[in-house]
Amino acid sequence: MNLQRFASSRRIFSSTVHKLDKGASISSSPSESLFGTCSSPAINLNHNKYNNLNRHRRHYTTHSQLPEEHQMIHDMCRKFADEELAPNAGKWDKEHLFPKDAVSQLAELGLMGLNVSSEHGGSELDALAYAIAMEEISRGCASVGVIMSAHNSLYLYPIDEFGTEEQKKEFITPYATCINEGDDSSGVGMNIGCFGLSEPGNGSDAGAATTTATPSDDGSEWIINGTKAWITNAYESSAAIVFATTDKSKKNKGISAFIVPMNSPGFSLGAKEDKLGIRASSTANLIMDSVRIPITNLLGKEGEGFKIAMKTLDGGRIGVAGQALGIASASIDCAVHYALERKAFGKPIADLQSIQNKISSMVLARDSARLLTWRAATMKDEGSKFTREAAMAKLAASEAATMCAHQAIQVLAGMGYVTEMPAERHYRDARITEIYEGTSEIQHLVIASDVLKEYRG
Repeated sequence: MNLQRFASSRRIFSSTVHKLDKGASISSSPSESLFGTCSSPAINLNHNKYNNLNRHRRHYTTHSQLPEEHQMIHDMCRKFADEELAPNAGKWDKEHLFPKDAVSQLAELGLMGLNVSSEHGGSELDALAYAIAMEEISRGCASVGVIMSAHNSLYLYPIDEFGTEEQKKEFITPYATCINEGDDSSGVGMNIGCFGLSEPGNGSDAGAATTTATPSDDGSEWIINGTKAWITNAYESSAAIVFATTDKSKKNKGISAFIVPMNSPGFSLGAKEDKLGIRASSTANLIMDSVRIPITNLLGKEGEGFKIAMKTLDGGRIGVAGQALGIASASIDCAVHYALERKAFGKPIADLQSIQNKISSMVLARDSARLLTWRAATMKDEGSKFTREAAMAKLAASEAATMCAHQAIQVLAGMGYVTEMPAERHYRDARITEIYEGTSEIQHLVIASDVLKEYRG
């Protein structure tokens, strides 16, 4: 069975994949990998559990060591990034354009429902595949990377993990395919989701939610009031995960999670933020003025919202780490290609030791962060606790992205400071990776807290 035919029944990939990788074929035999014969252990990729008794998988260190299906995902995403994203990323950034066609193609490739089960229209891939895909997509365009990351990690995951079957049918199945038929060219109304945790006054203090949710008099609805800030995908989304206080006396344990359709009466958006980077992705406030949703739109149990948010952010940090790795890789590509072509003192500047030192430092930081990211993803797939590892991956990768982007500008010198070259965009895009889904300072707290807990016993 070829990829195009397989995608029509399972949505792992689509006809676009077939065009990208014409020679690939997939056996329908359940004893083989979805991407061909593979000796790797069978994995229930939706629930992060192995089907065999050995739940300890190999920790990979290079792309060549990856299982065949992961190598195919890497190659597919890399080719898509080179051909469809990188040539357009500068225009999208400069004009603040939502890359609708690119997102549509991501959906066709199955990348907008990457970790969702095939039963609900997803690709049913694991966290390692997600990290690999995030790096390559973000290497092509960091804005597309964050659109993909927020949708997969922050919207789809909590519903898939904590939602009822009815919630999954309503709020996952249409969103794993992403595109809403009859959509207009602006991208508004697409089946994309967003995540409303931060508020104008709480920042990193996620437990200090002032947004409230109270039951209606007849008990059939929740009434939500409040504002959520810095929401990625705000203008393109049609549903949001919103965290609101249901019992103020219980503090963190009084926060609950809700699935809120964004066409609900009383729901509005603030102005789009004019950002330093990732400018093709919209960011805005979610404003809820007596928004009424069905009582059944409570996600998980009442009072579980903080737990749901923290577990969601653990996985989301793997996605952000992947995005940061992509920015670092793009910066390295830009610097090395330029160093090989630019001549000074009668030879390519790549022959100068000072330039070689910069390239070495960039690759060292990127590759080290990649190992941490793959470790966190693999631990998630094993079902192991990975909070510390995800924080380490996100911290290392985001700092690597900023460093690599900075050094790329140094290699390019004056050319790195102008928009003619992508180095300055990578520099602007990198900075946010040290801020969202937990600042670098919060990551240090998460890591240190876990280390101290381990030593205290």
